[in-house]
Amino acid sequence: MKKIYHLSTCSTCQRIIKELDIDSNFELQDIKTQKITEAQLEQMKNLGGSYESLFSRRAMKYKELGLKEKVLSEDDYRDYILSEYTFLKRPVLLIDGEIFVGNAKKTVENAKKALGK
Repeated sequence: MKKIYHLSTCSTCQRIIKELDIDSNFELQDIKTQKITEAQLEQMKNLGGSYESLFSRRAMKYKELGLKEKVLSEDDYRDYILSEYTFLKRPVLLIDGEIFVGNAKKTVENAKKALGK
């Protein structure tokens, strides 16, 4: 399975998709227009190890809601990601049973290796 959860309006996501030379074998899901389901998030969590690893602390709402001052549980991370797409660290790439989360250079390089590029 090859899938990317991304935002079509995010220039970083678009740059990474272009850099990885994503072809028609990939399913692209724009998380703003097509919400993440509980089953999809559960699959990401199982591959990534935790909901926290999928959670973006860069989201504007993270500061707006004062989440920095709170101690969040795994259930909290899950609920926030399901309630607001901006809380998912982007992009999330699923490549043949592996998961690559975020836009860090090392993450993108590892995704390239998984794609044989």
